[in-house]
Amino acid sequence: MQYSKISLKFKSQDKAPFFIGSQIRGALGTALKRVVCINHKYKCAECFANNSCIYYEFYELKNIYHKYRLDYRLGEKDYDFSVFLFENSCLQVPYLVSALYFMLNECGLGREKIKYRNFSMFVNDENCLKDNKISLPKKITRSIEIKSFCPDIKLSFKTPLRIKKNNIFLRNEDLELKDLILSIYSRQMGILHKNNREFPYEIKGEITSKNLKYLELTRHSNRQKTTMNLGGIMGDMIIKNLNKQSYEVLKLGEILGAGKQCVFGLGKIEVEDINAI
Repeated sequence: MQYSKISLKFKSQDKAPFFIGSQIRGALGTALKRVVCINHKYKCAECFANNSCIYYEFYELKNIYHKYRLDYRLGEKDYDFSVFLFENSCLQVPYLVSALYFMLNECGLGREKIKYRNFSMFVNDENCLKDNKISLPKKITRSIEIKSFCPDIKLSFKTPLRIKKNNIFLRNEDLELKDLILSIYSRQMGILHKNNREFPYEIKGEITSKNLKYLELTRHSNRQKTTMNLGGIMGDMIIKNLNKQSYEVLKLGEILGAGKQCVFGLGKIEVEDINAI
């Protein structure tokens, strides 16, 4: 799989929200629409260009696996986040970089619409701002390559994990290794437009300990005029005796994310070799 990573860092004029995902996604949507829209008098659903519009794909299409996600940690004092793009969405890097630049310089963040002039921006960890002007690197995509294999790992959930099983969101002790593997694999297949394919390997691994909690998290949707529940599982677990295929899916999840609402930055996971901790 191909991916691109756009990262931003800057100091908050006030303390950044504990959960920046809602704020960033909303502000980015406003900026992206202003950057790419060629028919402001049309509603998106009625626009003749919506089939080729990155804003329409990222913000208006429902019930699909979106080919992007936010990435950050909860409760940071300042802003430090990334936007991951996947597969053909990587071609949209110039538009996303322009929108993020416009978001901070012109649109602003938060209720006060605070604007930022002093910030760092990177594409795949390479600086893309020179003299406060955008200068993209020649290579804007990377291939996901998993060369390592560790059968015994510590798996950490850095932002709430929301996984449904039997139409119910899982909580703490109900979470099984199979649930994680299938969630990440389904997300991969959805992004690749290969839905409804079963995981082709045996899932091997034993959860030997769990240190999990359910974090309640909400956001207010201005568009829907309602409060959305974005709570999920956080913490870590120890998994031993993984087979290579199961390990590789978990490592893939570090980039793709896991579970639902990854576009808000949920489902951020990290995999560590417990023998190296």
